[in-house]
Amino acid sequence: MCTVGGGPDIGAIEGLATKEYECQDCKNKFKGMGRRVSCPSCRSKNVKQIQ
Repeated sequence: MCTVGGGPDIGAIEGLATKEYECQDCKNKFKGMGRRVSCPSCRSKNVKQIQ
């Protein structure tokens, strides 16, 4: 497969800030980013930013 102008800069993603969250259902603490964060353990969207 060939692309013109190069592919996405994956290295730029590493510079994005993550935030700390806690799932209100299973109490799992994790890092995430974005507007619709979900718990990686139970997939609940009932999460709260803790930091």
